[in-house]
Amino acid sequence: MRYCRRLESILLCLAVFFCAAFPVQAADIAANSAELVISDDGYSLSANFTVTLNRRLEEAVNKGVILHFAADFELTRSRWYWFDEKIVKLSKLFQLSYHALTRQYRLSSGALHQSFASLDEALRVLSRVRHWQVISKGEISADEIYLASVRMRLDPSQMPKTFQVSALSNRDWNQSSEWLLWNFSPSETEAPGAGGER
Repeated sequence: MRYCRRLESILLCLAVFFCAAFPVQAADIAANSAELVISDDGYSLSANFTVTLNRRLEEAVNKGVILHFAADFELTRSRWYWFDEKIVKLSKLFQLSYHALTRQYRLSSGALHQSFASLDEALRVLSRVRHWQVISKGEISADEIYLASVRMRLDPSQMPKTFQVSALSNRDWNQSSEWLLWNFSPSETEAPGAGGER
């Protein structure tokens, strides 16, 4: 009986040790929902993510390091006789920076630039991809069913070399959501079961 109690005590101590040594961390980027909507030129994507920065990334951006993010979209068609055919593979790039003189955060994508008073506001806008033209007319057939997928990731390859070296061995610099997958039929205006905000 005394042996059993001692064994239970040892196991409890080990469990506490491992929980403290290896804390479970929530994903810093998560893909929540997505939809493809018909447009004049084909189909556009709207997607919702959750993007939070860990302490190291938040310190980096506040010290003037530009963080580069990429939203990746892929569309594939299944083929029974060969590998799946990749119809579309696109990335939309974002840059998140902090300007000490104006004390504002800046989010840029292509020619579009927005400024925000707080990091939370900038991340909230980064988390909502809207009206991104991803499929052109003529790229897909109306009678086919495709597999659409989207994710968002931090892209250290766009950063200075010193940060790229650090990113190879440090999980803090390797943030990516899981791929969000859904079946897409061109005859429907929205991705089935993947409704999100517009």
